[in-house]
Amino acid sequence: MSVPKSKNIVERLDNGELIVGDGSYVFTLERRGYVKCGHMTPEASVEYPEAVEALAVEYARAGADITQTFTFYSRDIGTPEDVNLTCEQINQASCDIAKKVSKKYGTIVAGGIVYTAAFKQSRNKKDVQDELREGLEVLIKNDVDLIIVEYFRNIIEMEWALELALSYGKQVASTMCIGPQGDQDGVSAGECAVRMVKAGAKIVGANCLFDPFITLETMKVMKAGLKDASLTAHLMCQPLGYRTPDGGSYGWIELPEYPYAVEPRTVTRFEAAKYARQAYDLGVRFIGGCCGIESVHIRAIAEELAEEHKYLPEASRKSDLDLSVIGRKANLGRKEYLEKKPRIFGGT
Repeated sequence: MSVPKSKNIVERLDNGELIVGDGSYVFTLERRGYVKCGHMTPEASVEYPEAVEALAVEYARAGADITQTFTFYSRDIGTPEDVNLTCEQINQASCDIAKKVSKKYGTIVAGGIVYTAAFKQSRNKKDVQDELREGLEVLIKNDVDLIIVEYFRNIIEMEWALELALSYGKQVASTMCIGPQGDQDGVSAGECAVRMVKAGAKIVGANCLFDPFITLETMKVMKAGLKDASLTAHLMCQPLGYRTPDGGSYGWIELPEYPYAVEPRTVTRFEAAKYARQAYDLGVRFIGGCCGIESVHIRAIAEELAEEHKYLPEASRKSDLDLSVIGRKANLGRKEYLEKKPRIFGGT
């Protein structure tokens, strides 16, 4: 029997361990018919708990070390008109699901908070922290292992969020949804990373809005900023699962295909593996994904970095990751398979 792994993510990163994150819940469940586009709220945890749990299990089987709670993260426009559930009911159900999956697979339970309506309205620190506190209440009540302060577009709001999240004595990871050009006020990505570390963050990086390779460019700038400031932190990367070379400052949301026609932009599992290898070589040790990153991508990440991660995921039992099965068909004279040669999984 294997020894259970520590739920202390900073301790594990300090020891040189690679952490594989999970992927998208909101957008994946919307595509599957459990979340309403526009609202993007997590009532599915009550209405269709089996669907939310099944997705969390997919990520764990694919190699994820993290199971995120599918909880409310802002006030925004609220749940759909036909949903008569309280935020507390939905959030508690979401935590119950994450803890159930974590118990079976030994994953770290993580809950996230994101940018607020209050910051957009007033940029008042008290108002922002009061709103964030509402989102944190259920996470603290359920004693999650990790708080992810993510999807912030302004470093000032990120600093306020970090101050609040760290006050609970929990492990905290922090990511901004910015591109290489920096935050919404023009603060560079490098300076954002510096200010995150100075605010107390031990894990910093970027998530969502931009594709894996644009996000890696952001990570390079953040890493350089930390080096120039003689600061250190663990690097974390959770990009979008869609190619966005023509996205604006708000990434994929500004694309004409968003939200209903982005499927042709989906990154392949080979691109996910390539991203994982490049991220690892850059020094990123918390590698996962955000919207559009599904279990097939997480499996590709875990397979590409199997040696560094110390094991192949459970789902790899059903994976022809080196194309050996396809290769055998070619060797049997199946001409349609002759060009499908075995290759290194993350190869070009």
